[in-house]
Amino acid sequence: MQPTPSLPPSTAISTASMEENSAPDPLTNQFTSLNDLAYELASLQDLATRGSWRSILDNVARARSNNLLSKPHDHLTYLAYNVLALSKLRRFTDASNELDSLHDFNSHLYQYETYPDVYPNRSGSMVPFLLRFLHAQISFKLGNRQEGLDRFYSLLDFTRQRIREKESKNLDVSVSVWRKREVFVMNCIIGHHLGAKEFNVCLDLINDLINRDYLDPLLISKLGYIQMQIGDLEGANVSFNRVETMQNEGKSNGCLSDVELKNLVSRNKALVYLVGKDYVSAVREYDNCIERDQTDIIAVNNKALCLMYLRDLSDSIKVLENALERVPTVALNETLVVNLCSMYELAYVNHSEIKRTLSNWIARVAPDDFDSSCTRV
Repeated sequence: MQPTPSLPPSTAISTASMEENSAPDPLTNQFTSLNDLAYELASLQDLATRGSWRSILDNVARARSNNLLSKPHDHLTYLAYNVLALSKLRRFTDASNELDSLHDFNSHLYQYETYPDVYPNRSGSMVPFLLRFLHAQISFKLGNRQEGLDRFYSLLDFTRQRIREKESKNLDVSVSVWRKREVFVMNCIIGHHLGAKEFNVCLDLINDLINRDYLDPLLISKLGYIQMQIGDLEGANVSFNRVETMQNEGKSNGCLSDVELKNLVSRNKALVYLVGKDYVSAVREYDNCIERDQTDIIAVNNKALCLMYLRDLSDSIKVLENALERVPTVALNETLVVNLCSMYELAYVNHSEIKRTLSNWIARVAPDDFDSSCTRV
């Protein structure tokens, strides 16, 4: 069982993410709902939020068979949701085949100016950024690591090219959107290199990001985590102390709320304690996090592991069970469930029956993409 790193996941990509060029002139044709952007987009977004990925596949199939998608960008939006749903359901070969149907993201077929009657006064690509991301990510899921890295680095180049274009036109809002995408892509690349223990590459990339935005507490915390991975505890402490100073002086870049930033500082401290096997102090920091935000599942999971290391299996199990009962939509993830089942196996002779009860409950409440095999029933 491993503790969850003291970092939140990378910034999520919106499933409705379209190229920002798709926005109409705000003076003439503002969107009033998601459905103004694409056919019945609100229903797809709602299903995605609830993890109803099979229903998304059904809706996309129905819309396609009934010829309900009238505009070129509708087809790309529905393709994005279809590929995302297939990926969530671990049908990666099917998702890859869907992506291959596009052939070339830069084709004139996917440019607004190709259809002046449908998109007057609009130009640029209508390919959702989500599709570009999935195109890279699915290669990893299919076991093609080098191809995936090549695609991510190509996506990074594409993103930086867009930033330069928007900067040259003084489009500040668009520049902000694309800079967030740049950070997202670089975080993905760092994550893949970190998973392969390519620490020097990770350090180069993370320092490049920090030099671009030195007030980002998430990036600096990630640097500290990587430093801990290579045994540089002194460097990690410097990084974590820098984040705490930012929190005390209120000098972060605003990417986190006050509570989120305080919890990040506490989780960083707890991680240092955990590495030093001071589990009592780590539990204290995680308790502070949970008191501020009961949905901080990183703190919940790691507190339970610390209690287990302190040989308090009963309380560690209670911590995870209470989280599942209190905030199931947040707490129900494979890492937490794997740890809970491992604790059951250590604590109870009849653990198979207990895990089966948990598995039956998960089957009733979990989203479609939850991997039920993690209960090991």
